[in-house]
Amino acid sequence: MESDIGWWGVLIAVIGGAIRVSTPFLFVSLGETITEKAGRINLGLEGTLVFGAMIGYGTAVLLSEAWVANALAADPTVRVDVRMYESAAWIGVLVAGVAGSIFGVVHGILCSFKRVNDIALGIALMLLGTGLAFYFGKPFIQPVAPDLPAIPLGNWSDVPQIQAALRVNVLFLIGIALAFVLWWALRNTRLGLIVRVVGDNADAARALGYNVNLVRTLATGAGGVFAGIGGAYLSLYYPGSWNEGISSGQGLMAVALVIFARWNPIGCFYAALLFGGAGALGPALQSVGVTQGTYLFNAAPYLLTLGIMILTSSRSRALAGAPGELSITR
Repeated sequence: MESDIGWWGVLIAVIGGAIRVSTPFLFVSLGETITEKAGRINLGLEGTLVFGAMIGYGTAVLLSEAWVANALAADPTVRVDVRMYESAAWIGVLVAGVAGSIFGVVHGILCSFKRVNDIALGIALMLLGTGLAFYFGKPFIQPVAPDLPAIPLGNWSDVPQIQAALRVNVLFLIGIALAFVLWWALRNTRLGLIVRVVGDNADAARALGYNVNLVRTLATGAGGVFAGIGGAYLSLYYPGSWNEGISSGQGLMAVALVIFARWNPIGCFYAALLFGGAGALGPALQSVGVTQGTYLFNAAPYLLTLGIMILTSSRSRALAGAPGELSITR
């Protein structure tokens, strides 16, 4: 069958790009939603994302190499099981999540001290995370790590573009499920109520007997877990390698996505998809021969985000749905 499907390929590529590119944005924005619902902003998630990408990739590389070396030492003719590689990748994701939680808890603890500004501290931790990732990640630029598995939902088609576009990573599906679970939990569980009370009115939370600093620290730590996993997705699936330019500001952009989504986890899912599709527009147009305005198309995600923030904002709705204790509302 003819594989060139013309302009239909643009739509297919945008859909595939929305699925692939949106996943790290989804995880980071969900993590930031938890953090901001508790009344704190974490601009350090960009550093957490980059560090998670590095440590997840490095863990997968070292584990897979060690397992292969041990297997060959025991039996030089052994054939390595692909599931072993996938296990190394998943362990890398878990390690990235743990590393993210550490960054988040450190951020939460430091913000508990008086006169510590959460925005300034977030910027400092962003620089720390990226610096540590660049320093410790030097040995992992060349080695190849195992990829996370993907589900081939496009195998019903004989068109290669459709097959490639509909290869859905498991983390994308997990992210969708987490968005709905988090939306439900914040509305219908006691834990969600505590987080919202702390984020809306700290004095009322203290009057009810809740430890505001503890709740915010745990919420920031949970947000760090999500950001670390988002980083592992970048290095272990798409683009699927570790390098110092792996992130193009997804961690910082997630803060804007949360505001655009009105602090709604399901809204974060839709916003991440929209941003992912915009990011895939430039490469999709290039695939059908449109080369004029390449840099403008590549800037589409940022222009789209800026335009949406302007169009959906007003004096009365600019911070609609924002937790009352956030720095941007006080």
